[in-house]
Amino acid sequence: MLHTVAYAMNKRTPSHSSKRNGFRNIEFATYFFRFKKKTLIVPMEYQENAALHELLRMAVSDSPCIFTHKLSAKEWNELHSVCIKQLLSAVVYRAICRLPKEQQPPLELAFQWASEAETVKGHNKLLNAMAAKYTEQFATQNRKTAILKGSANARLYPDPFMRQAGDIDLWVEGGRKSVIALLKEMKFEFDEKEIIAPHHVHIQKAENDITLEIHFRPSSGNLNPFSSRRLLCFLENEIQNVEHVPEGFNVPSIKFALAMQLAHIQRHFFSGGIGFKQLVDYYILLQHASEEERQEISGKLSSFGLLKLCSALMWIMDYVFKLDPEKMLCKPNEKLGKKLLAEVYRGGHFGKYGHSGLPDIYRNAIVRWLKYKWRRIRLFWFSPSEVLLGEIGYWFTFIIGTIPLRIKKRRFALSETKKLNRTQEKSNGETFF
Repeated sequence: MLHTVAYAMNKRTPSHSSKRNGFRNIEFATYFFRFKKKTLIVPMEYQENAALHELLRMAVSDSPCIFTHKLSAKEWNELHSVCIKQLLSAVVYRAICRLPKEQQPPLELAFQWASEAETVKGHNKLLNAMAAKYTEQFATQNRKTAILKGSANARLYPDPFMRQAGDIDLWVEGGRKSVIALLKEMKFEFDEKEIIAPHHVHIQKAENDITLEIHFRPSSGNLNPFSSRRLLCFLENEIQNVEHVPEGFNVPSIKFALAMQLAHIQRHFFSGGIGFKQLVDYYILLQHASEEERQEISGKLSSFGLLKLCSALMWIMDYVFKLDPEKMLCKPNEKLGKKLLAEVYRGGHFGKYGHSGLPDIYRNAIVRWLKYKWRRIRLFWFSPSEVLLGEIGYWFTFIIGTIPLRIKKRRFALSETKKLNRTQEKSNGETFF
């Protein structure tokens, strides 16, 4: 039945422009209308999400799997709400298509789910085409490039179009000064008056309304300068080993991705939160990594300042995905793992949601700020140095970077200004109220 639904949705697939608009609105429209009707579905707590875990294991594997749950219509709607928060709609839909008819969701929800999956598929195809185009543009300038995360991860999935993509992260060799000069020469638009992040720059008016980030460093690293220096040195060397793939762009090695994306998870975890999409990505990377690659990264976790976060992540890899212990990078830490998983469910994709289930944009600015401060206290023992240095960096940027702007704008809240958005990135992503 669900294959028929997907086919019907595909027959009336909208234009690229409509796909992009639909993709962008999937997350907020779902919550807005439920909120407006006062029938907001409160997602299940993470302890009760065994059904989601089973569906995820079915989605990322082609092996025969048995779904041991028979969900009611209400439970399916709750599960769908969790998938919306976590950007997992298309991933879980692949598992749903493999279920017996009697275990599938109600027809109306199935149509909605199929529509979302088709929108994600169309957006992935467009993203791949644009990534190939940018790769070719920089190749004509004799610059080596690599796609970070995003499309590079998606191509490793059982279905390369089921990962809900965001923007294009493109590393360009040459270093900050050289890359920025090249971008000007190639007529890419970016606002030099805004604060440019230490490792990348946002391109304005990117083609097809796709956000493009040009990276002149392979990672933002850690806040601890010593472990960050070791991590960035490794990544700078390893990213030279790129591979050109059939999709038309270059990708870094799996070894690079294991280290870089673990650091990316840690940075976002402390600054705002991570979602299940990043966890699925990492599971896919571990499945594709060789034993030699896993052992090398495992031996460097402590020096890179990533060991505690990795131990929590490995517990999730076992608890949710049933990862083979031989493919673990370190010994799982159940206590930290449970806390990490609770944060993932609590905040949704990159921590954008609160306990209410609504996006943080619906919450008062002061409430958001207090929530972030309390969250830092809760996460202190994951990495005391990252938390303390993050707090120092926050107040430094707050005083130096935003107070003059507040005086100039004659307003205290700056949450809607572009200047603030860039400042947030430089200051580890925290919200200034």
